[in-house]
Amino acid sequence: MTQNATEERVLHAVGERRELVNSAIDKELPLQKPERLYEASRYILEAGGKRLRPTVTLLAAESLADVEPLSTPYRSFPTLSDGAIDMMKAAVSIEIIQSFTLIHDDIMDDDDLRRGVPSVHKQYDTSTAILAGDTLYSKAFEIMTNTGAAPEDALESMRLLSTTCTEICEGQALDVSFEGRDSVLPEEYLEMVELKTAVLYGAAAAVPAVLMGADGDVVDALYQYGIDSGRAFQIQDDVLDLTVPSEKLGKQRGSDLVENKETLITLHAKQQGVDVANLIDTTDPESVTEDAIDEAVAELEAVGSIAYAREMAEDLTDRSKAQLEVLPDNHARTLLCEIADYLITRGY
Repeated sequence: MTQNATEERVLHAVGERRELVNSAIDKELPLQKPERLYEASRYILEAGGKRLRPTVTLLAAESLADVEPLSTPYRSFPTLSDGAIDMMKAAVSIEIIQSFTLIHDDIMDDDDLRRGVPSVHKQYDTSTAILAGDTLYSKAFEIMTNTGAAPEDALESMRLLSTTCTEICEGQALDVSFEGRDSVLPEEYLEMVELKTAVLYGAAAAVPAVLMGADGDVVDALYQYGIDSGRAFQIQDDVLDLTVPSEKLGKQRGSDLVENKETLITLHAKQQGVDVANLIDTTDPESVTEDAIDEAVAELEAVGSIAYAREMAEDLTDRSKAQLEVLPDNHARTLLCEIADYLITRGY
């Protein structure tokens, strides 16, 4: 199957589940008083998003139960024993956690836009945005408590979700700390990416196995699938920031360089003797031209730093797909493999 055909299949599978997740979000997070708080809480969710993480949750459940995709109601999903749970609540919880992190990230970075619309703190105000993020955080746990899973499995899913949230905060703190350091190792960057980005993919893949009462080795393998895929996803973002035109990317190409942010690419370049600080004049970001970005990218390509990042993403993706061998050989497992590939072949 060609790359385009695989991507079409992935986007179709994600699109089908996105519609279901969006409908479930409306049910699980209704507008209520105080209205401004809940409008702000729903704002980023209503702005769009691919819903990749909840799709991973639903596909992992489908594969574990060995059912045909979309053939079984997610609101009454079979466990691996005789019970039934609401897997859609788990998927919604994962997406709500993702939105909570985006709101707080935008506040910390003072970003103006998110998903093509004003960020929450720009559309409302910073205080409301902080409260909206906190509301989403607490709502995610409230929703996860109501899946109907066996008590021990429900408790373990809550433990996994809470640990994930703590690790996301740790990753964000590491990212901030890098800004004040003269040197960062590639290994440290990968640790930061794992905590800030990949752990939520890990939770998205592992939570259904926990709720369904799967063996620990299955839970661990699915979690590692998410970790490796999530790290590859972020590395691909670093590559896209340099290689995709601004109009397609939705932001300035080379913004990581302009903002002097450390990525796997720049860290590798430094190890090759490139003075990354001199690639772009960061004193006046508004004056950085496309030609200047082109020259910087050419130098990074010349020392093999972009190729290094791509190879790392491919290696992580291969490792992630190998973890899926614990699942039954079915269509949902194939889609999980294809999603891993899509995360590093997507163009934006």
